[in-house]
Amino acid sequence: MTRVLRGAALALVALALGACAGQGVRPTPAGLPEAEAEAHQAARDAALARHPQWSLQGRVAVSTAGHGGSGRIDWQQDGPRYQVSLSAPVTRQSWRLTGGDGEARLEGLDGGPRTAADAAGLLRGATGWDIPVDALGAWARGARAASHGPAQVEYGADGQLATLRQDGWTLHYADWQPQAGLDLPLPHRLEAIRGDARVRLAVDAWSSPESP
Repeated sequence: MTRVLRGAALALVALALGACAGQGVRPTPAGLPEAEAEAHQAARDAALARHPQWSLQGRVAVSTAGHGGSGRIDWQQDGPRYQVSLSAPVTRQSWRLTGGDGEARLEGLDGGPRTAADAAGLLRGATGWDIPVDALGAWARGARAASHGPAQVEYGADGQLATLRQDGWTLHYADWQPQAGLDLPLPHRLEAIRGDARVRLAVDAWSSPESP
């Protein structure tokens, strides 16, 4: 597997780098007691879950064990199903990961597409990395992954989510911006770190059925 492909595969998982209406979820001041921070994050998680269809376009840079790469990313989510496309402008290579509902398919690999029961297992077999792919759709929007164990959250001085820790990953968020048609902001920059693996995502555009 080429160096760029290894970086691209991690980009897909690292990623692989909603909102509510009505009463809304408002920013919470920094320094809240743990119970209040937890309650605020639970409200955000619930709000995002009510909007299961969304997409993002942006740029991703990844590194792990001395290898890395960068490129464009297009993530489309429809409930439990997702399609993540990644392209590397320099090499003109592209890869696509599709999955959900107990199946996953990775295209763009030497030897043709590979399939497996889940994306994490597929990527583990293709790259040797064991990363919970299904969690990343939630993490990218600033939510906890519902089926991936306990999580800790911290808020910044601006009242927005600053750090989320879950499954051994630490996610740092920045540049929160309101999303048209929704009632809470979404992050436009985030970094995910676990051991020597690091993923940086810069979102150029979020979209959802509620957007004009």
